[in-house]
Amino acid sequence: MADLILHHYPTSPFAQKVRTAMGLKKLAWKSVIIPNIMPKPDLMPMTGGYRKTPVLQVGADIYCDTQIILRALQRLRPDPPLTPAGHEGVAEALAYWADRTLFWPAVGVVMGQVGDKLPESFRKDRTEFSGRDFDPVKLAAALPMARDQLYAGLAHVETMLADGRVFMLGGLPSLADVAVYNPVWFVRARLGEQASPLDRLPHIAAWAQRMAGFGEGTPTELSGPDALAIAKAADPAIPDGVDAHDPGGLKAGARIAVTPDDTGKVPVVGELVTLNALEVAVRRIDERAGTVVVHFPRAGYVLSPA
Repeated sequence: MADLILHHYPTSPFAQKVRTAMGLKKLAWKSVIIPNIMPKPDLMPMTGGYRKTPVLQVGADIYCDTQIILRALQRLRPDPPLTPAGHEGVAEALAYWADRTLFWPAVGVVMGQVGDKLPESFRKDRTEFSGRDFDPVKLAAALPMARDQLYAGLAHVETMLADGRVFMLGGLPSLADVAVYNPVWFVRARLGEQASPLDRLPHIAAWAQRMAGFGEGTPTELSGPDALAIAKAADPAIPDGVDAHDPGGLKAGARIAVTPDDTGKVPVVGELVTLNALEVAVRRIDERAGTVVVHFPRAGYVLSPA
């Protein structure tokens, strides 16, 4: 079976989401450290322009966005499951809520306090990435609102844990725990375990220690050029195909662009090979990466003719 290759950098909170899943599953994986700002010369040939972190590579299959990365991990390495039986829909829904609603107040809490300490190159990159000016003064002014929103969101999780359950959905960790731990880890890592509003959430504090205890699996280093060589030497897996009844009406083989709907809005263009309610994938050919299939989640992405 092909190696799991994670393209990431240590301080990326969404990369931590995947690293925690690797730890929960006790997986061995290859670690390719990428720059935290553009350019990313050894990654772009594989993704076709997708610039967010992390990216999972399995041979010549490239998974962009943690939604689809964790589904791939679950399919390729199913035990222990990230979606316990009977809780699959709830785990997925809570994870999507954490990614789309809970994460951004956590970013506001962190950047409102450290934004003025970050290099100008990082600020410029994140301005281009988000489409909004990375202004440390404005971020600091917005800190109280971000803290309030993070507190309000995490209060739901605190209530879930208050009945004595070990993890969010019961006695077993799930995708929901991994996703919520992402913003909590980010605040703890950058501001400390007692940073506000975490200091008012004792059940989350104890749960976060349990999540940290899973570790990050067993990574071994791999260079970007070596990862590219692996992609070029491999063949993509057989795609799942295009749902003929999909409401979008797109057909297999159509040339389409797949673009994030929030930040990093760089379209990835290719030949449509998979389309269903949860996934879209396109086949691309690149001189350095060879023939690859780039996979995205359906939720949070805009599909358009190219």
